[in-house]
Order: sequence, then structure tokens, then C-alpha cells
Amino acid sequence: MISLTSPVETWAHRIPAGAKLLALSIATLALFLLEPFMIAVATLAVAVLYLSAGLTFAAQGLRHLRMLWPFLLLIAVWHGVTGQAQAGAAIALRLLAALALANFVTMTTRLTDMIAIMTWLLAPLRRLGLSTRAVELAIAMVLRFTPMLVENGQRLAMSWRARSRRRPGWRIVMPMAALALDDADHVAEALRARGGILPDIHRRN
Repeated sequence: MISLTSPVETWAHRIPAGAKLLALSIATLALFLLEPFMIAVATLAVAVLYLSAGLTFAAQGLRHLRMLWPFLLLIAVWHGVTGQAQAGAAIALRLLAALALANFVTMTTRLTDMIAIMTWLLAPLRRLGLSTRAVELAIAMVLRFTPMLVENGQRLAMSWRARSRRRPGWRIVMPMAALALDDADHVAEALRARGGILPDIHRRN
């Protein structure tokens, strides 16, 4: 899941989070059972799904997915070199469709609603005496900070291009890692200030 909730209100925002997550699970499973031709049709259907929410929403979703093209291209090229071009194209399209669907769900679902669903799904573990706070927090942090890391990388690349004609490439890796570590320190301090993530029984001991 790549992005946070889109500010562009769409029809999909009104669908309950649980229903969207269930549909996402079924659709993702179906993608791995389809034949190559049907995968291409499914990818086109995902594109239509984005367009049904409006051009502004679709453009925003495309910007979020743009980071995937080097990985998809690498998969397709590798399979082409090994004589499995059709299989490579099918794998690339399958991944693109699955990630695009996941992105669509996160763009049209509030983070609090997704966490509520995860809390409900983890309820059986709590009945066994296990704490699920760490899992819930980890899910929330992944959904929240993945787009932030992407934005940091884009800002660093823009800063580099403003100062040099050369492509940034690997040169922004260290500054990006430093920013990620700095954000992690701030989050850790905030968590400690609020009592951490340990269960109440551990705090009392």
C-alpha cells in the first residue's frame, strides 16, 4: 500500500473499509489465477476503475504508481533475455494491477478505518492473552511513513537537480537514509513520551 487517503472525494470513499479490503483480497488472489491475456484485461479494468473516480484522482494515483516502473521494467527485460517474454509481461502486469488495486483502496480509505479493521481481525489473538498493539502500530506506521519516504526522495532529487545537471541517482541515498533515521528518532521519542507500546501489565511491573 503506497499512499494515504486522497483529498479528492470519490464514490469509493463511501464504501466501508472492510468491504474494500475483502474485495482487494479476492481480486489479488484472482490475479494470480488468471491467464496472461486475462491479466491484461484486468489491468485495463483497474485503469477504468481509477478513471471512474475522476481525472484528478486518476492522475494522483498514477503519480503514486510511477515509482514502480523501474522494477516492472527490470522484470520484463530479465524474462525477455531468458526467452520468457510472455511470462515476464504477465508477471509485470500482475504486480502492477495488484499494487494499483491496493493503492486505490488506501487512497479511498481513512487510516483510522483501516486500523479499526486490523484491530477487529486481531481480536482472537487478544482473547489468547497476546498483545496486538505492536502489530496495529506497525501497520499504521507503514501506511503513514511509506508515502513520506517517497516524498523525501522526490524533494532530495529536486534539490539535487537545482544544483547540478547530473542525475542524482545513488547520490541521494545517504541523505535519504539520514532523513529516515531522523524521522524514526522523532517517532520513537513521541512513543516513549506516550508510554510506549508495551501492554499495561508490563508497565505495572
